[in-house]
Amino acid sequence: MFDSEAPYTLRSIQEMLGISRGVITQLIQAGFVLPRRGPRNEYRFGFRDIVLLRTAYALRAADIAPRKIIASLRRLKASLPEELPLTGLRITAVGDRVAVREGARQWEADSGQLLMDFEISPASGSVTVLERTDPVTGQHEREDPDELLALGVALEERDKEAAEAAYRRAIDVAPDRPDAYLNLGAMLCEAGRCDEAVALYDRAVDRCPDEPLVHFNRAIAFEDRGRFEESLASYERCLHLAPKLADAHYNLASLWEQLGNPQKALRHLSAYRRLQR
Repeated sequence: MFDSEAPYTLRSIQEMLGISRGVITQLIQAGFVLPRRGPRNEYRFGFRDIVLLRTAYALRAADIAPRKIIASLRRLKASLPEELPLTGLRITAVGDRVAVREGARQWEADSGQLLMDFEISPASGSVTVLERTDPVTGQHEREDPDELLALGVALEERDKEAAEAAYRRAIDVAPDRPDAYLNLGAMLCEAGRCDEAVALYDRAVDRCPDEPLVHFNRAIAFEDRGRFEESLASYERCLHLAPKLADAHYNLASLWEQLGNPQKALRHLSAYRRLQR
């Protein structure tokens, strides 16, 4: 029903990030993003994919042409080791160029040419965090929630405790932004800590009441705990905010069938099928 490691459809990614279907498809064809395939052969995206897609979105927002984004990321992927080294790597726009920074080294993605030192503005496309200190005071600069989020994503597979700490810090720094709640909540549920996930999503609903995916993930956590009435209400709130979110219709259909209401189950299953055409 719901793949916790690849919870997002192509449609929900488009709605969430505002990236066109064409750009996403080209990134997939270039091998820079490797989504799974769902039961109907549809693309399914995980959190790491979102970090990479957000990079493309940030470059596009900086007025980098889609063709240049694709070409730059393709060349970058070809120049990197087999396993993408997320730690310490940042991708950003400098003028009309796509620049990459790893530690003290900075180079242009297109040509590989080293760049002179420049001030890199925090961008939502950062792939992970670089720890920075003020050269005068020696104190840490203000943490960037996008970098903390990306650090959590990069750490999830090898150090879940550190990933959780990064997500919680991202929430502390920017409590009105939903991404870290979503990532951490999914990770908690996957670890069997659904009560903690529900509490986290309750906090997220207070701070991000109009984010449909917060209500969607909260509904899943309620369902896992057997709190079906609350789960139904959260799915309905999700669909009120995002009527075309196919996965919410599918999960509601399954839940209504489980609760013995085939008429409502069929209505949501029909809506799911229409959205998948």
